[in-house]
This record gives sequence, C-alpha cells and structure tokens, in this order.
Amino acid sequence: MKRADPFPGLLRAFFYEWMVQQRNASTHTIRSYRDTWRLFLRFVAQRQRRRVDQLTLGELTTSEVSAFLQHAEQERHDTIGTRNCRLAALRSFFSFVAGREPTVVAQCAQILHIPTKRAPVHDPCYLDPNEVEAILAQPDRSTFEGQRDHALLSFLYNSGARIQEALDVCPKAIRFDAPACVRLYGKGRKERICPLWPETVSLLRSLLQRRPRPDDQPIFVNRYGVPLGASGVRYKLAKYVREAIKIGPTLKSKHVTPHSFRHATAVHLVEAEVDVTVIRSWLGHVSLDTTNHYAQANLETKRKALERLQASSKTNRPPRWKRDASVLAWLDTL
Repeated sequence: MKRADPFPGLLRAFFYEWMVQQRNASTHTIRSYRDTWRLFLRFVAQRQRRRVDQLTLGELTTSEVSAFLQHAEQERHDTIGTRNCRLAALRSFFSFVAGREPTVVAQCAQILHIPTKRAPVHDPCYLDPNEVEAILAQPDRSTFEGQRDHALLSFLYNSGARIQEALDVCPKAIRFDAPACVRLYGKGRKERICPLWPETVSLLRSLLQRRPRPDDQPIFVNRYGVPLGASGVRYKLAKYVREAIKIGPTLKSKHVTPHSFRHATAVHLVEAEVDVTVIRSWLGHVSLDTTNHYAQANLETKRKALERLQASSKTNRPPRWKRDASVLAWLDTL
C-alpha cells in the first residue's frame, strides 16, 4: 500500500506543535507565516495546475520557492523586506521538516541555502515638530473618533511605540499618577516602560471618561467597541496628512505612516542630546546599531556639530611651522 504524503501532517505539526507549543510564537508571527504559506501553496498549485490539496512535499522544491519569491517582488510588488519575511517563513518550515523526514534532508538543505536579499538602507522618514503639530491639529476632537485619533497620534509621538504596541495598550498598563508612564509589550514579548507627558495622560484620561474600557481591554476602539487595526489607523492618518499639507507644505514630500511618529520621537530625543542608551531603552531596540541610525538621520544635530567645529577651528595663531624660525631657515637652504 502506497504511503500517504507526509506534507499535510508536517504543515499541521509545524504550526500547532512547533510554532505554538514549542516556540510559543506570538499571534502576529503565526498569522504572518500562515499568510506566506497560503500565498505559496496557491502559487505552486497554479504552476502545477493542480489543487492545493493535491500538492506533495516533493513538489515544494527550491525552484518553486525561488519562483515564488520572484513573483512576490515583480507581480505583487512586495518590498525586499517583505520578500525576505516570506523566505524566513518558508525556511523555518523546511528546517523543521529536515528533523522529521530524513529522506528529504537534501531538498530542505537546498531551500535553506536560498539567500536573503540585500536591500538599500534609507534614512528613516521622520517628522519635524511643526509637522507633528500640523497633523495633530487635524482630528475633530468634538467627535469620539477625532478625540480617539488625536489621543492615539499623541501617544505614538510621546512613547515612540510601534503601532501594534499602541493599539494593544489597556488601561491597566498606564500609570496615570505622577510619575506617569505606560508599560509596552514589543517584539519578542519584550516589556519596557515609557514616561508619559502630562498632556498625553490628560488626553488618555478624557478618552476613557468618554468611552470607558475594562482594565484588560484595548483603549483605542472604533464606534462599535472593536479594537482598531493598524490598516485602519494608516487610512485615517493618510487623510489627516492630506489636510495637514495645507499648513505644512513640507509634508507633501514625505511618506507618513504611524511608524513615522516613532522615527520622530527618536530623532527629537537625539536632537535634545539624550543619551543613546536611554533612547534604546525608550524605543525597545535590541541593538545600539539600530538606535545609532537615528543619530545619523538628524540633520539639525549635524549642523550644530559643524558649527561647533567651525567655532573651535577659528584662531588667530599662525600654524606651528610659521612660528618656528629655525624650520623656515632650514627650508630656505633647500
């Protein structure tokens, strides 16, 4: 009797046993990997002209993975970063399979050797203080949605939180009494505490008075009480930016996303000459190299450094070789 193909069982074991039970991966990671496999299997099935449920492990070859990655970039117009994330999800599965199915180790090894693609490193897009003010002035705070959006954007700028970190914040994570702070849970379930300005505390307190929330439920919700999603925030922010361009024309040349507020927080902390290790803790960076990237992006800091350099280089004293007569006399004899 022919042995059934192990692929369906391996894929199920990968998600339920490996990702959930052994790795304890976050919900966001699992969903990201799930979406990659959904796209990949549909792509291979179309190329093989078969149904997804008919695909076998042996058909998931290096050439199929490479073709899928090329398709992601050229047809779906994914960024190099997204392409590399797709590859990471596929690699993780085939690394898992190599330990379960010795007969396909060679196939898995070939896929694991597909390299990640290097992407150009651009300076982060950050907002100047006047641009932040222009955006924050757009929500109509007389409505619940406007008050919520203003509080959320102010919170992003104050805390430097990633958008999902902010959307997950519950009332119990906030200390409203002085010294006010918020407890954030970032990538890899790492926890950090960020200080809050009195203005931000006031905005959050007013929002909760208008729309009370249980201590363990997210603060930022829609009109039906459902927590906001990142895509919805990006949509609303794009609308506010279009309006803010009228009073802040420099916004027209910038691609503003919720993450731009995080960049702005980092750059403005650098400009305020806050120690880089404090900024790393504030933003939840694993490496100082990531934080140092913001120091390079701040043009105002560079300008001040140049002014200090110019000031220190101004002197009325002639160079040493001109002050040493013996050197001049020696040069005259040459």
